[in-house]
Amino acid sequence: MHKINPSFKVGSSIRVKEGIKDPDSDMALSGWQGRILEIEKDESGHPQLLVAWDSQTLRSMPQSYLEQSELEGMDWQQFYLEIDDVEFAPIRDTQKDVNDAVGEITSWIGWYSFGEEGKRIQKVLSGAKSEWEVFEAWERYLEENLRFPFEAEVSEYQEKERLRQGDRLKVVSITVVDDFYGIIVECRRDSRKVDFPLCDLAVKSNSKNMQLVSDYAVWFANR
Repeated sequence: MHKINPSFKVGSSIRVKEGIKDPDSDMALSGWQGRILEIEKDESGHPQLLVAWDSQTLRSMPQSYLEQSELEGMDWQQFYLEIDDVEFAPIRDTQKDVNDAVGEITSWIGWYSFGEEGKRIQKVLSGAKSEWEVFEAWERYLEENLRFPFEAEVSEYQEKERLRQGDRLKVVSITVVDDFYGIIVECRRDSRKVDFPLCDLAVKSNSKNMQLVSDYAVWFANR
């Protein structure tokens, strides 16, 4: 029966020893550092450590590793390590630092779980920090890439509007960005002018506009 080193405790700061690799990706983990979250034994009774990476390790992770982790549904914030693969290390950050690093990474990497659609969304969001900057980024991107006018239809049920799901509109321009409804577009229905949230519209024709509007709607629904 393998014994757990009594020196290792939950909360201890550890560093991965030289030469250790991720068995799944073969990526070198040498020097990665974090804190022990759990100490347990695997099926063979060998001690294992669940380690939460610290902020410096999180910020130094290769983007390819983060992207692949998101695509495969793996947790890049934590990792299981054999007890013989780690050594004690001095603490070099706080839990707030870790939370800040996780927040920064999550703000952009989370979209990669949406596949190619998520990658396109992330390109739009690159560099935007606040929610308002994100809305402005979408406004610029759509102004530059949408081809006006174009036909669209109402994709969401509108409880208090005269328009209903399935109604067709001609979208002629972006009019304003609202902090609640997002990007508002000017539309025409027969001879009547209608201002309407772009997130509630869908383009049915197979065109670049269809992809752009769909990407924006996916972002708006999952932001």
